Amino acid sequence: MASETGTQSVERALGVLRVFTAGRPELRVSDVASAVGLSLSTASRLLQTLEAAGFVDRDPVSGLYRLGLDMVSFGGAVLNSHPVHREARQVAQNLAAELGLGANVAVRRGDELFYLLNFEGRLAPRPFVLAGQRNPLHATGLGKALLSGLSSTERRVLLEDLPAYTPRTIVTHDKLDDAIAAAVARGYATEVEELALGRACVAAPIRDGSGAVVAGLSVSGPLSAIDLPNREATLASAVIEAADSISIGLGYHGPARVPLQSVVVE
Repeated sequence: MASETGTQSVERALGVLRVFTAGRPELRVSDVASAVGLSLSTASRLLQTLEAAGFVDRDPVSGLYRLGLDMVSFGGAVLNSHPVHREARQVAQNLAAELGLGANVAVRRGDELFYLLNFEGRLAPRPFVLAGQRNPLHATGLGKALLSGLSSTERRVLLEDLPAYTPRTIVTHDKLDDAIAAAVARGYATEVEELALGRACVAAPIRDGSGAVVAGLSVSGPLSAIDLPNREATLASAVIEAADSISIGLGYHGPARVPLQSVVVE
């Protein structure tokens, strides 16, 4: 019983921490209790314990809780030990500086993509950090790059539903199959306002020594900065070259992909 109680306490504490990654950076005790399904007293006790450990901080004026800076140490240790992050960090940073766009690297976690890192270029600033956040696979260029490593059947099992985020989101597997087939043929995927209006990206898969798709690299930004009608071939070449260099660092020695030089944007 003692072991089960200890396990339950750990699960509850982890549940409390996960609440802070869901969108709102600062929460009341009642917010946490409601989100995790705990009583106010239990949520308060867990938050006090996490605060003492440095995992959450409490604003002395508002009384609101937020994740503590000690969490950065854990996140940094995880990223520094991840092979894709180690190989991709400098490459992505250089890409963002060269193109002036956001450069992002993500891996697949279940039916979502998980950002390992991102750098913002001068033409595509963001007021927040993408690393650690998640996005849908079917509505992003990065997601399509990651899905290109799966068969059509595997994609249908993984993604039962394809929810719409904008009028341009792909919401059927047949159309997703077509988009991924095109991405595989040319070596890169695109996304134009499928997740958020006014934004677009170009992405390519990253492979490990076995040839498996283990991550994706993209450049993203506002439509005016991406300018796909005029820059798609240039951006695709840069993204594929960068993704290939990361793949080589991971032990991949397969054929490099060269994008089409003449691209028609619908």
